[in-house]
Amino acid sequence: MPKVMIHPAGYDNVRQAVDRAFELFPVEVTGRKVLIKPNVLRASEAKEGIVTHPAVLRSVVEKVEGMDPSSLVVGDNPGIFSYGANEESFKKTGLMEAAKGYYQNIGNDSQKVDFNPEYMPMVSLSRAVLEADIIISLPKFKTHGLTVMTGAIKNSYGLLPGAQKAQLHKAAGNPERFHEVVVEVFRLRVPDLFIVDAVVGMEGNGPASPDLLDIGLIMASDDAMAMDAVIAKMMGLEPGRLRFLQKAKEIGLGDYDLDKIEIIGELKTLSHFKLPPLGGEIISENKVIQEMMHSRTLLLPQADAELCTACCTCVDQCPVSALSMNGDTPLVDAESCITCFCCQEICPEKAITLK
Repeated sequence: MPKVMIHPAGYDNVRQAVDRAFELFPVEVTGRKVLIKPNVLRASEAKEGIVTHPAVLRSVVEKVEGMDPSSLVVGDNPGIFSYGANEESFKKTGLMEAAKGYYQNIGNDSQKVDFNPEYMPMVSLSRAVLEADIIISLPKFKTHGLTVMTGAIKNSYGLLPGAQKAQLHKAAGNPERFHEVVVEVFRLRVPDLFIVDAVVGMEGNGPASPDLLDIGLIMASDDAMAMDAVIAKMMGLEPGRLRFLQKAKEIGLGDYDLDKIEIIGELKTLSHFKLPPLGGEIISENKVIQEMMHSRTLLLPQADAELCTACCTCVDQCPVSALSMNGDTPLVDAESCITCFCCQEICPEKAITLK
């Protein structure tokens, strides 16, 4: 029977809850490669509640480094509002300092993997994800205008670098199919442990709503479906109404039946919790957001011939080999480019822009 821990906590005493999570859901860290993935939607202040709080990340990092891993990486690929601003997002949120020197821009190195051809035949996945022996996911307790809630399963969407996020939004076409896309991404590499920052949660029209709620909990599980079912219940949702949970159950990733989940702690439904519409209308019918996502799928790097010195740094460092030299300037293959911004960030002459 899957288990979910619900443990009282504040940001000043998170470590106690983190220690308890590792006791209940032991992972073999010693001598292994570990990736810790917080939820980093975009550059913001920690007090805005948009990202996993730095105190939670720091506690998990300190716990893991004390278990003697062979390597430790902290990273995420920010959402469609901020990709390409990876380091900036970590710095502004305070997550860079909390990562204690283990931060890596995991969007700088990726590898193509097979995907569901109904949406895209292949996607690029951060290589740090593929190489990790253990992945610890740190979701934020939040609502989401398209998937209603974001938790253990949705947090894995950040394993995709670059414009693929927007491309998959577009390929899905409607909220129901996007729920299914989220599950397809999640199953590419299911994390081993989930520790949810529910000290301060978000209600209303997330994932960047100003409506914050003091909940005072850290939650943990090694089963994503059980975790998300419990989060849904706390939000006042019937888990079986969420298409991404239905889809995950259909393909054998677990069960959302609360009667089949052992709760370690006290499960309470939050009173008068504000939810976005269940149909995903907040994003699917917002023309401004839709146009923004569409524009992200059209961006391509372009070199300024006057600034470019033909050093080939961008060609050598492109994680998907989408750039090649065309005479004295690099040329992009539009089919291969994932708009990860690596070429722009690494160019020593600042010769590359995205247009």
